[in-house]
Amino acid sequence: MSDELDRIRREMHAVLQQPGVRPDDSLKLTRRTFIHRSLLFGAVSVGQTFAWWPLLNTIDVAHAAEAPFKFAWISDTHLYERSLNTRFVDKVVRAVQEVQAMDPPADFLIFGGDLAQLGKIEELELGVELLKDLSIKKYYIPGEHDWYLDMGKKWGELFGQPNWTFDHKGVRFIGLDTVSRGPDYWTVKKMTPEERMGHMATLDGTVAGAWAGVGRDQLDWMQKTLADWDKSKPIVIFSHNPLYEYYPPWNFWVRDWREVNEVLKPYTKVTNIHGHVHQVLYNEIGSMRSIGMLATSWPWPYAPEGVPKLTKPMIRVDPGDHFDGVGWETVNVNADDRVDVEYIMWGRKEVFVQSDPDSSLSQPEKLRPRMADNMWPY
Repeated sequence: MSDELDRIRREMHAVLQQPGVRPDDSLKLTRRTFIHRSLLFGAVSVGQTFAWWPLLNTIDVAHAAEAPFKFAWISDTHLYERSLNTRFVDKVVRAVQEVQAMDPPADFLIFGGDLAQLGKIEELELGVELLKDLSIKKYYIPGEHDWYLDMGKKWGELFGQPNWTFDHKGVRFIGLDTVSRGPDYWTVKKMTPEERMGHMATLDGTVAGAWAGVGRDQLDWMQKTLADWDKSKPIVIFSHNPLYEYYPPWNFWVRDWREVNEVLKPYTKVTNIHGHVHQVLYNEIGSMRSIGMLATSWPWPYAPEGVPKLTKPMIRVDPGDHFDGVGWETVNVNADDRVDVEYIMWGRKEVFVQSDPDSSLSQPEKLRPRMADNMWPY
């Protein structure tokens, strides 16, 4: 591993430090990664964030700062039993080894959902087995693939409550369950658990409907959880699904996202970190910044519409390299309340195709009409 890192650093130095080509000294470059800078306050400096992209290809830049603590995120492993598929197992093993090698070590790990592919006991237990080598504290939130075979029974036995909260070094962390409140369409159709899981495991939301949501009970719990928290102090919320309307046909949202934002509106330093989308993603609504994270399993394509304008879309992956376009992340929470997310991407070699943002970066963000209102009545 050390020899490989040295080789990568030498290659980066040769490419990035050519005579006469040098970023500003206040910027920090990181290896093999995308960096998205998420501010817990203020506005993102779009021009500065993306100015060096053409030069750096798959590397973005962020201001250097000494972070008081960091944590790791692994998500969307979609494990099958070993007898069926070892490719996804190998990727989890690699992610765990790299998290173990963090120096200084992460304070804790967040697992962002979809540990299993079909929600089987064997798949969930395999995930626990693969992650047990990490001695740091681990927190889990569920994904739909973990839940709908047995409606969360095995998940609860392994991990307890799907929503939780804790404070760490001046930051309040909240884990939300965004997957368990799908409208029950399976009972009247007399589906077996396997049939229900098959419906929920598809990306096409017209099959399983608008299952992603937070729910009134959890909104009330979140409001109570934050009632004693200073409105100027940082909050980081973990969810499997994005807490805004990105693309409802794939359940890249929660259907009650407006209510979520109403609860969070009084707080000025809110960051949502979510999985499910399997891609680099960044959005801002009001005081909340949302950061989409990678999967270890595979990268989903960007949605055909609705990609947030502050997202610099990830370049297309090489279909011949199953380690390309996937990985895990480290998250630095800095002394000035800024959150820096470092995408540890595997297999990245060169740019194949790059999508354009769907909106001009010079235009202020505008909330589009809810496309979901025309699809599902509530």
